[in-house]
Amino acid sequence: MPAANYSDLIAWKKAFELALSIYRVTSHFPIEEKYGITSQLRRAGISVPSNIADGHGRNSRGEFRHHLSIAQGSLKEIETQLLIATALRYLGEKQANILMARTAEVGRLVNGLSKSLLNRGSIPIQQGPATNH
Repeated sequence: MPAANYSDLIAWKKAFELALSIYRVTSHFPIEEKYGITSQLRRAGISVPSNIADGHGRNSRGEFRHHLSIAQGSLKEIETQLLIATALRYLGEKQANILMARTAEVGRLVNGLSKSLLNRGSIPIQQGPATNH
């Protein structure tokens, strides 16, 4: 059954939750980082669900896959920025590990969605474990 709306996709839902988590955690970063790592991390976090939504609204599977590729790049930015924030002690190790795990989960979902577009040609509603974050 194809997804009627991007918000039906588990990849989008998990990416949206990740973006909210990033906003919450960066609200505790030092004020001098407002235009630095705080801004960078938030923009990368917002980019992931935004590109999933944008790609879903495009006219072709190829364009959707292109936007999913951009989302994957943003996930790598998030990972790198989380490592920097942890090294600077803006994030505790436990908090960083939780966010890294969520980032990896979204990456797997985006990758699976991209592969399903290549193989099936339609946009499926992804099935996955129900979790609350």
